[in-house]
Amino acid sequence: MRKRLMMFFTMVAIVSVDTFSQNPMDKLELVARNLDTPWAIAFLPDSTLIFTERKGNVKTVQNGAVSLVGRIDAKEEGESGLSGIAVDPQFLKNRFIYVYYTYSANGSLVNRISRFTLNDTLTDELVLLDNIPAGEIHNGGGLRFGPDGLLYASTGDAGEKQNSQDIGSLGGKILRMKRDGSVPSDNPFGNYVYAYGLRDPQGFDWSDGFFYVTDHGPIRHDEVNIVEKGGEYGWPETCDKVPSFRCYTGFTLAPASCVAADGYLFITGLRGQQLRRINLTDGSEEKFFTGLGRLRALNVNGGYLYFGTSNRDGRGRPEKADDRIYRVKISDIR
Repeated sequence: MRKRLMMFFTMVAIVSVDTFSQNPMDKLELVARNLDTPWAIAFLPDSTLIFTERKGNVKTVQNGAVSLVGRIDAKEEGESGLSGIAVDPQFLKNRFIYVYYTYSANGSLVNRISRFTLNDTLTDELVLLDNIPAGEIHNGGGLRFGPDGLLYASTGDAGEKQNSQDIGSLGGKILRMKRDGSVPSDNPFGNYVYAYGLRDPQGFDWSDGFFYVTDHGPIRHDEVNIVEKGGEYGWPETCDKVPSFRCYTGFTLAPASCVAADGYLFITGLRGQQLRRINLTDGSEEKFFTGLGRLRALNVNGGYLYFGTSNRDGRGRPEKADDRIYRVKISDIR
């Protein structure tokens, strides 16, 4: 079954997808506003929303109130800054929060993954992995725990194409580690690298045993891949020349976050300015909420899809109350 499904996805991947647009704006609920480039959304066990702002803030939203719980010394330069956030699966026991961020070391940009303890505020930083290639572009930044209980991170090539194909480089990869920052014994190359050949992957999630990863390609060559351990995903070749789950050749989506829920893969688009939904059963696609500007942060909780605008990231056209986080019932956009 898995082999047949992969053959179907590869066969339909390299196409220009023309979708039907819907904008059920009356179904949206405003969660927070007056934010500055919210990058990633996660949830604590009590459903408190916790999110990052690229300039270095970690904030929570509870009962409509936005609170600052941490300030990371991140370097916001171009696309760099504070990006991914993940909550430990055993948070109620250890209070651990993980973040991915860019900082400046001796005048150069570097990415790292750190673990903090969250009580009232973030404290006790422990650097788990340092010296991830960084730049003003292509920093990756996704962070999420997998079904195996291990921590995964997506990294960009930092504008240096050769990083993606170099197994010894941490750039242009999917990385995988234990919660203490050590390398799992079954990683395919004996280091942190789980998969390689990526350009600027930012979003990823799992559904029915498949691992979906979004990747920013050059203009009109964005892609979604089904990633396997030890897999190579083509960059610097573009997705119209190598197999992929989706290759968007008709427009530029600039895919950011993605999340799988209820048999769908949801993807936020930056330049594409839309929420995209892929039906994982029949491969069909639709787009939603095209009037909100650039969309980036995305997650799901309690039957709701939460997503944030990214209109203050230097490439959007912010309105007075931007940026914002919204939520919508998944059942309301079927």
